[in-house]
This record gives sequence, C-alpha cells and structure tokens, in this order.
Amino acid sequence: MIAAVAEEGWIATEPPVDVGERAERLLADIRGGGPDAMFLLIDGDRPVGCAGLHSTPVDGVAFLGMAVLPEHRGRGGGRALVEALVKHAAAAGVKRLELEVFADNERATGLYESVGFAHEGSGRDYPRRDGSTRASLLMSMPLNA
Repeated sequence: MIAAVAEEGWIATEPPVDVGERAERLLADIRGGGPDAMFLLIDGDRPVGCAGLHSTPVDGVAFLGMAVLPEHRGRGGGRALVEALVKHAAAAGVKRLELEVFADNERATGLYESVGFAHEGSGRDYPRRDGSTRASLLMSMPLNA
C-alpha cells in the first residue's frame, strides 16, 4: 500500500520503497505503546490505508501522517483514521497534533480542516527525484488532553 501511494509523490516516501523495511517499521508502530501508534484501514483482508502518530522532540506534541489508496478515497475511511488517531492522542496525553500536507492536495487539506486542524503556515518545497518541487502546508490542532 505504501509503495502504491509513494508512486503519487507522497511527502514521506518516494519510489522505490523497501517494502520489507517499511513493513517492519509499521509493525513496530502498530505494536508500540505511548502516543506513537499506527492504525490500518482494512477492506476485506487487504490494508488500503494507514495513519500514524509519532512523538516529536517537543513534549506533548505528536505528528500525524496518513495514506489511503486512491481507489479507496472519498469513502470515509480517511476520516475514520484521523478521528481514531485524534482520540488516541488525547487519551495518551498529547496536547497538540501537527501534520504536513502538500499544498496542492485540496482533498486532504479539506479533510484535516473538517476535523479541526488549522493552517499554521507554509512548509517547505520538497525536492522530488524528477527535479521538480512540491510545496507543503503546516497544519495543527490543539487537544484538551
């Protein structure tokens, strides 16, 4: 799933993806304790999306990342993943969630806004392997943990 989304130019990953190494990291997140977590969106017996919460060096702040396969977008699964991570983060004592999204990804930006994330400013221009760059936005949400 991550390899398929990477083909679109995901912030966190570009092809080629070392699927074995990535699977090990994701499994460690799924099994981990504390605020770090990885939730999966499953269709039948196949993962079609994932969302992760990762601690940052700043106490009480966690970073959210998400990916959903293109053919499964717009069905409510991404919203369910984000809402589950927000609930998990609050229960784990996280005070603030942050994320970064490509500025041209209006669908994802709209989803994040609808669950309470606000624009915080411009991120950076990510260099891509093809020589192009893609600008990102920073978004955040305070939690009453």
